[in-house]
Amino acid sequence: MRASHVRAVAGADLRRLFKSKDYWIPLTIIGVLFFMVIPFISLSVISSLARTEFAEQVTSIVGNLPASLTDSAPGESPLAKASYVLAVYMLAPIAIIVPLTVSVAVASNAIVGERERGTGEFLAHSPLTTTEIYTGKLIASLIPGYIATAGGFSVYALIVNLTAGRLLGGWFFPTAGWVILIVWVVPPFIAVAISIVLRMSARMRSAASAQQASSLVTLPVILMSYLVAARVVSSPGWPGFFIGAAAWIVAAVLSVRGAKRLRRERLLGVASET
Repeated sequence: MRASHVRAVAGADLRRLFKSKDYWIPLTIIGVLFFMVIPFISLSVISSLARTEFAEQVTSIVGNLPASLTDSAPGESPLAKASYVLAVYMLAPIAIIVPLTVSVAVASNAIVGERERGTGEFLAHSPLTTTEIYTGKLIASLIPGYIATAGGFSVYALIVNLTAGRLLGGWFFPTAGWVILIVWVVPPFIAVAISIVLRMSARMRSAASAQQASSLVTLPVILMSYLVAARVVSSPGWPGFFIGAAAWIVAAVLSVRGAKRLRRERLLGVASET
């Protein structure tokens, strides 16, 4: 496998993606909504509460949460603890769900889109190997998700510290669990989802059907990642490391199998469905 060929495939897809406003504008809006708007509104409301009826309800909710969550929350007041729990635990799954959405949208159109644009025949008859084509498509699908992870996490951390930090005595985010989640756990989960969706994209006959199928196929991955995110953030350390390591292994196996299953006939749309 030649790295220059892989870069050429990935670069062509990324350039096409950057020029496609109908792709990145809606997904940018989703990222801004989940990483900025919702956290800012939620944390701002809690941090500005006084002794109101709603504040008492928040206090009651925090008191009913597991002790393992509330005991680790700094701050003396129930509102401070509520801000910490919301910022660190309740909103953690967005760190996986948003990047997954971004990357899956790219991967679902990666191969079937070549056929619809008429460029699949060019790839099929090019000197590129199917492994190089698949790897380039995989990288081009992963990069937007990783960019969304890094950019969204940075903005989220800033918002959390500016809003909830006033109640918690200064900057406290990111926590150890969030660092493990972003650096070690999120990347392989995105790779797992992309490996599955790329195989779906090779089998589907239209981009619309590929997007619908990928939504159903990746739903279990999203649900699992949601649970994993909450687990890693609440219990950082060895559990998070082992979860990430297992996800990396699964991602590697699926990627290798996906590269082996890709055939030039699928780029032409004449492969059998078996």
